[in-house]
Amino acid sequence: MCVCVGGGGLDVDIVDIQGGDTQAVLCRDRESERKMACRQLWASRAASYLRISVFHRTFATILKDLQYADSHEWVKVDGNSATVGITDHAQDHLGDVVYVELPEVGTDVTQGDSFGAVESVKATSDINSPVSGIVVEVNEKLNSSPALVNSSPYKDGWIIKVDISDSGELNNLMDSEKYSKFCEEEGSQH
Repeated sequence: MCVCVGGGGLDVDIVDIQGGDTQAVLCRDRESERKMACRQLWASRAASYLRISVFHRTFATILKDLQYADSHEWVKVDGNSATVGITDHAQDHLGDVVYVELPEVGTDVTQGDSFGAVESVKATSDINSPVSGIVVEVNEKLNSSPALVNSSPYKDGWIIKVDISDSGELNNLMDSEKYSKFCEEEGSQH
């Protein structure tokens, strides 16, 4: 299966490779505006198949199995443990990340409060915790490779792992559908 996603002069093919693996391939020139609408329809279907949402305006990826804060952090919960990072939308707006300020293991974090910062070539932004608890691990790879936040925000670019103290706070977060709408509304205000 090959699906083209495009807009703003940039197209991306999502290619299904043997064994169900997928790969995004940049393309240069597409034929017409009419075909663009068709490609976006196919992209939506492919995104659903791949368990991702494609935010068409900026091509930000939003994963369905995560929860999101309105300050653009994501959290993946596994039992009483939560992995936290910044979203693809956030890293895209920040630009190239050059430094990540990490908390120390054992630090108490509170939902909505800052626990660190991300510095990019454009700006410095606080990182807020989407959950309360105790930091049990930090991504030390970010000390030498902060750009992992850009290249792999949901996998290798995670920032902290937290032992959750109040699982009820998860109800304050958005699912992928609500977060996608939140980003669209936020984008229309700018």
